[in-house]
Amino acid sequence: MVERFYRLLMFIFNDKIGLKKFLADNSYSFLLSSVSVTFVVWAIQAVNNLDIVSEDGHSFLIYFYYTTLALPKIFSDLLPIIFFTTLFYTIIKYENNNELKIFWINGISKIQFYNLILKYTVLFFFIQILLTTLLVPYLQNKGKSYIKESKLDFFPSLFQQKKFIDTVDKLTIFIETKNSNNEFTNIYLKDETEDEPRIIIAKRGQLLISDDKKIFQLLNGLYININKFGKVTSFNFEKTDFDLSQFLTKTTTYTKLQERKTSELLICAHSILIKKEPPKNKKGTLNCTYDSIIEIMSETYKRIFKPLYLFMLSSIVIFLLTSSNEDAKFKKIKLFVFFFGIFFIILSEMSTDYSGKNNISLLLSIFFPLIIFLFLYGLFYKRIIKLNNKA
Repeated sequence: MVERFYRLLMFIFNDKIGLKKFLADNSYSFLLSSVSVTFVVWAIQAVNNLDIVSEDGHSFLIYFYYTTLALPKIFSDLLPIIFFTTLFYTIIKYENNNELKIFWINGISKIQFYNLILKYTVLFFFIQILLTTLLVPYLQNKGKSYIKESKLDFFPSLFQQKKFIDTVDKLTIFIETKNSNNEFTNIYLKDETEDEPRIIIAKRGQLLISDDKKIFQLLNGLYININKFGKVTSFNFEKTDFDLSQFLTKTTTYTKLQERKTSELLICAHSILIKKEPPKNKKGTLNCTYDSIIEIMSETYKRIFKPLYLFMLSSIVIFLLTSSNEDAKFKKIKLFVFFFGIFFIILSEMSTDYSGKNNISLLLSIFFPLIIFLFLYGLFYKRIIKLNNKA
């Protein structure tokens, strides 16, 4: 995989100025950092999502599918900071090893080096766009579909002794004791699936599980029905079967905005902002209204325009070339570049919320990284010309 990525880089850049090793080293550092950091974050999130099994009653297979499909989103969220830190690290390493001097001695200008970095940034910009606009929403929606279509496979784990459990939608369960054979004593059930709720109390019960059925067999109990007027009727029973298969989890199953197709967001934004008329919302489609347009604009900006901050990051890290490790100011420049890079990453996160306030906020959020990028490019160019004149 690393070799293929390296060949792709060489094809794109058609490198004729002896910087292949730099690109290869930085790409290797990026891939290694991406894999390690992404899997660490994924492991932490996977642990936090264990309630899908322990509380919501889904199987470990559903849990595995759901958490694994989150990997591209995690990588997409981490890409800017990994891109910045690996580029920062590689340039510092080359400077400390005096390898950058080889480039300058062989006639490679710092402007040429910067232009190559910009081409490199374009590649990551399109990778980020591909992730945020297509792959991540699709896989997020795919993961949610596994939750929607799954059954509650871990009912026994939901039954906890001496606790009222309402994880299952429209059903409250209380049991006093249970054993390893799925046998229970002193059971209380409140079923609210009908207009008139019913309460079932039983001395004993057993959970019978087959491939497509989950039956709670109750013994020696009492049915209590409460109608809409508050009238209570009751009757005793010796044995009854309560079908648990009809109940669903309370896990959120509706399609969130982050899981919608980018095309849906763009159509909605066009209808509200350009046509000034919200489209007719059909069942299962995006809720496109004047009230929801703020969130839709923010999500659209996050997917399409937020990756522009990558150019700001590469433009700030390139200022490391304005000095050398022999210069007393080099340490200060390193700190300046690093902290400004982190500042821009934080700013990019804040811009997502700001972009959805109104049309002006959206335009400012889009053009701000472009303006800062052009400013940094011009500042770097002037700085290099000044250094060359001094030399």
